[in-house]
Amino acid sequence: MTYRKKLIEVALPLEAINVASAREKSIRHGHPSTLHLWWARRPLAACRAVIFTSLVDDPDDPEAPAEFVAACRALPKGPNATASDTPRQRLFDFIERLVTWEATTDEEILEQARHLIRLCTDGNPPPLLDPFAGGGSIPLEAQRLGLEAHASDLNPVAVLINKAMIEIPSRFADLHPVNPRDRAGTAQGGSWKGVAGLVADVRYYGEWMLDRARERIGHLYPDCEGEPVIAWLWARTVKCPNPACDAQMPLVRSFDLSTKAGKRAWVEPSVDPRTRQVSFEVRLATRGKGPEGTVDRQGATCLVCHTPVPFEHVRAEGRAGRMGAQLMAIATEGQSGRSYYAPTPKHERAARVPIPDGAPNTDLPAQALGFRVQAYGMTKHRDLFTQRQLTALTTFSDLVADAREQAHADAVAAGLPDDGVPLRQGGSDALAYAEAVSVYLAMILDKQADLGNNLNRWEPVAQCPRQLFARQAIPMVWDFAEGNPLGGSSGSWQVLVDNVTRGMGASSFNFRRDKSGYATQGDATKLTVDGPTSISTDPPYYDNIGYADLSDFFYVWMRRSLHGIYPDIFATMLVPKTPELVATPFRFEGDTAAAEYHFEQGLRDAFGQMRQIIPPEYPLSVYYAFKQQEIVAEAGAASTGWETMLRGVIDAGFSIVGTWPMRTEMGSRMVGQGTNALASSIVLVCRPRPEEAPSASRAQFVRELTIELPRALKELQSGSIAPVDLAQAAIGPGMAVYSQYRQVLEANGERLSVRTALQLINQQLDEYLASVEGELDADSRFAVAWFEQFGLKDAVFGEADVLARAKNTAVDALAARGLLQAGAGRVRLLGWHELDEGWDPRTAEGPSVWMAVHQLVSRLNSHGEEGAALLLARMSADLAADARQLAYRLYSICERKGWAEQARDYNGLVAAWGGAQVQAAALRDRALRQGRLDF
Repeated sequence: MTYRKKLIEVALPLEAINVASAREKSIRHGHPSTLHLWWARRPLAACRAVIFTSLVDDPDDPEAPAEFVAACRALPKGPNATASDTPRQRLFDFIERLVTWEATTDEEILEQARHLIRLCTDGNPPPLLDPFAGGGSIPLEAQRLGLEAHASDLNPVAVLINKAMIEIPSRFADLHPVNPRDRAGTAQGGSWKGVAGLVADVRYYGEWMLDRARERIGHLYPDCEGEPVIAWLWARTVKCPNPACDAQMPLVRSFDLSTKAGKRAWVEPSVDPRTRQVSFEVRLATRGKGPEGTVDRQGATCLVCHTPVPFEHVRAEGRAGRMGAQLMAIATEGQSGRSYYAPTPKHERAARVPIPDGAPNTDLPAQALGFRVQAYGMTKHRDLFTQRQLTALTTFSDLVADAREQAHADAVAAGLPDDGVPLRQGGSDALAYAEAVSVYLAMILDKQADLGNNLNRWEPVAQCPRQLFARQAIPMVWDFAEGNPLGGSSGSWQVLVDNVTRGMGASSFNFRRDKSGYATQGDATKLTVDGPTSISTDPPYYDNIGYADLSDFFYVWMRRSLHGIYPDIFATMLVPKTPELVATPFRFEGDTAAAEYHFEQGLRDAFGQMRQIIPPEYPLSVYYAFKQQEIVAEAGAASTGWETMLRGVIDAGFSIVGTWPMRTEMGSRMVGQGTNALASSIVLVCRPRPEEAPSASRAQFVRELTIELPRALKELQSGSIAPVDLAQAAIGPGMAVYSQYRQVLEANGERLSVRTALQLINQQLDEYLASVEGELDADSRFAVAWFEQFGLKDAVFGEADVLARAKNTAVDALAARGLLQAGAGRVRLLGWHELDEGWDPRTAEGPSVWMAVHQLVSRLNSHGEEGAALLLARMSADLAADARQLAYRLYSICERKGWAEQARDYNGLVAAWGGAQVQAAALRDRALRQGRLDF
């Protein structure tokens, strides 16, 4: 089977993609993810890069379309092309701009990307399908790049998120708002491009709901001392097990209300010795903090009698229905910021309301990943909320339907046709539009539930309630903050309406959508599509996240509001569990093997379905999420999960042609137990393997590996891949050799396993990196060998002398040239911070590659990229090239030894090389123009 190679199969500007992905995690306002929470979303930058590079050719490939190559040559020149002006490097420079957050709103860059895609797809880009669509990052970016986007997921919450992300916006683009307030503005001449009209209506009807909610339940949320309440802070209580005490003991993790410098506040508990009752006062001070909490990891302590209380007693009280709650403090929005007050009977009475009709009565799972609350008697979804919170949520849920009716009437009044075709049947007139508005209102309700439950902690730094899902779990919380949904601060309906409509109105969401989007509920093991489609997907991984159990929290409210709009999607009382691909033993009566088989077989079936529908012209891209320590270990072994993913793809009939580590965390810990410690996901790039693919022997596999892998590694390094990513990226070309065959056989006829193949690939990588040593100068050969054995620690002179003679140098000469320190019978290599700052490669006696590397590290750490560029400009081309190559080798040594600090230096040097190289070239050019050689 012949096909043109796509760029993702050859090389990527990986560091720029990873930097953009990491930066994106800090962006909150205006990000499409603010529409609705989903766990472990892929960064938009990474998705955009993967989709784009899966569709455009490698412009350096002779088979690439001539028009595309010419278009790449015409792209603006950046750092990559400055170093080596080829079509691929020009395209790299473009991709580095395309993946930035700013590019999501830059129509010029996006249209250039669409144009390049059209040149590589005969003017007809394929649709893109994500069969595990989840939070919708991949389909959204496909639509941004001009593709028809198809999102499929078994989970109804995910389906609704994707409808809101890609389907509804494209269907109702460029409509004027229908609400009377903004309609009046339109009459005076307003612009409503894209989803601007829809955003205006979501805002209007969200505020319309708030006005009516205040009429219905405003009496449940009184002010305090004339100030609007932000939150009521409660402590759970249980009866003390000490029979001599018998008090209701508060369970409090922290008594702090504000830890802001100069404006400290905390709750001060006091005990009435006669009644054995605990009461609370508020303390304000410029310094100090509250008393220690009554709950820690070991258990609880009774405030009254100081008896230690084990968690088992607390759990037993909860299961018996005897866990209560006591008001500790009231937080308000005062004249000059937050104010805090002690509890009052009025506010305690306001919270005492019955459970409302229509509150969800569905069961929490008996056991589930990340769930801890069931052990404390919280067994139903309604138990996760106070009765006042249930009242507010059911009120807003009822108002979603009321707002839908009002929007329908307003749409008809605004002149929209009313054909009666609902949203689920493809309608686009008044009824369907009103239903679409209510979808977004229901999502705001879900956000209200996330910030309006009895598991929200109080954040004493920001002084506001924290959302429940800070991570993918429902943990137990002792003291909690009940926010005011009718107020104007964090956790209120108004703030949530503002946040959602701000995200919808931002250019990152409100962009030009040339093609439609479609979101459907479906099982990835039973795909049905019309015609060939490209595929990019982020499947679930073993037991990392229990999506179905977690999303029930939102589903019970979403279903209450939208069941009539999408009866098929919300046909079940809870999210479907049985077909979900997750290795959860709880669902298999504790049988881990059965759970793993369910996951692995389902994954193989899903990949098999993808193999049947993906066209041969385009590679499949699969995101593999994992924990830090999980991927390739020091000895070349691999985790079961990683092996399973590779095996599943290969068994489904794919060849693996690329593995790209995508890092979304840019912390300081560059090296850990695994090869690519910081990668948060790996993108597998796969091609359908021909049905007639032959078998091969182990010897043949190794022989091809020794030829193909070094060639591929040089290609990767030419793209400035960071050393931290090289080992993982090397698996791609190595597995391409392995997986091109139907099977690789050992000498005894057994199948050579994926694990063994990974070990052989790692061995070849080590040999490739070690081969650089043979081309080094004598001083550097000594330094590398000594470093590998001793690092920067000292050792006896005799060993150094023997090694130096073997490398054709001498310890005294090495000391004289500033590489090491020798004395008192000991020898030690000098660290970069100890080197001669005046070292100049033009005047140094036989400048060694080792010294060049460490002087560059020194300049980079001390003076930044500009300092490194100044030194690089003074080096010969050969010395600079050898130094860069040696940095990869030294990183691999540090990684294997666990020397994190040194590894970070070498990785940082290679990562900064491109920028320093550009600056060095500019310095040389300027010096030549001025007729001098001094840099």
